[in-house]
Amino acid sequence: MKSRFARRRQGILTFAAAMLVSLTGATTSVAFASDLGPADPAEIAPAGADTIQAPATFFTINAVLAKLDRERGRGPNAVRLAALTPPSSTATDAAPEPVSPAVVPPLGNEPFGLFAFRAPDNDIWRKWRAVEADLVKEQSVLERCGSTPASCPSHAAQFLRLVGAVKAKSGRAQLEEVNLGVNTAIRYVSDLVQHRELDRWSSPLASFATGKGDCEDYAIAKYAALRQAGFPDADMRLLLVRDRTVRQDHAVLAARLDGRWLILDNRWAGLREDNGELNFAPLFAINHDGVHLFAKPYAKAAPLTAEAAPAAAGAEWAGSEPAEAGGGGSLSTLTLVL
Repeated sequence: MKSRFARRRQGILTFAAAMLVSLTGATTSVAFASDLGPADPAEIAPAGADTIQAPATFFTINAVLAKLDRERGRGPNAVRLAALTPPSSTATDAAPEPVSPAVVPPLGNEPFGLFAFRAPDNDIWRKWRAVEADLVKEQSVLERCGSTPASCPSHAAQFLRLVGAVKAKSGRAQLEEVNLGVNTAIRYVSDLVQHRELDRWSSPLASFATGKGDCEDYAIAKYAALRQAGFPDADMRLLLVRDRTVRQDHAVLAARLDGRWLILDNRWAGLREDNGELNFAPLFAINHDGVHLFAKPYAKAAPLTAEAAPAAAGAEWAGSEPAEAGGGGSLSTLTLVL
């Protein structure tokens, strides 16, 4: 007669064997054959067993991808693993689909390779119309200086000497001459200090008469001098930008030479390229056709650098504007319709 301990041991072994058989049967009966779909209920539950539920179906992400590959005809040897792509944390293919060059929009003809469209009427339009009216009036002054030099005002004569120096040169040297000449003739003074106004756009002769001005006054004077020297209107833009390095609004002149836009900035003696090194966010482009808004910079080949990037070391300073001022003047007070 077996002892009570032996009978208990035999019972435990019998129970373990039964559980092993049960688990083995459940594993082999999981409904995941060739299509990863649920098994037919008729094969799982016998007739009349309405209370019995179908067993759960287990599968992996990679198994699902393998099924999709078969359905797409990629073949049994196609290997594709799921990966999590932050920040969305969604399952995607490890290798991204190549982007067709046909869907990449072309670069625009405006500075920074962007597109621009006519801006709605706003304060900038009104300021530019006033400047254009002043340019017409000053043209008559310059013409009288040409006919009767003895009666020419000193500031107008100074402006005409600059125009003559610009005419005597060509190409890049012409742009360098007008950039350095205006930067030297005008000392940077904010509108609030000079005019007791938040923002005023002065004509070229007015700026030369006082020898003072802020960033847009420099740009307007360069625009007028180049036009007087015969530079094409279509190849010039007075740009209102956001200088993200110093986080201030700024105004510069852009001139197109041999298909490339060069930036004439009152803060620098040399010309600059219209690339991400400037860290400009373009806002408005102004010329004889009026005021234009820059479209969203989706077409740039290389995006602008991150905000507040350090200024380029070793760049030549023209000495016409305090470095910490950022050339912003009071453009930040304008209502920018974006």
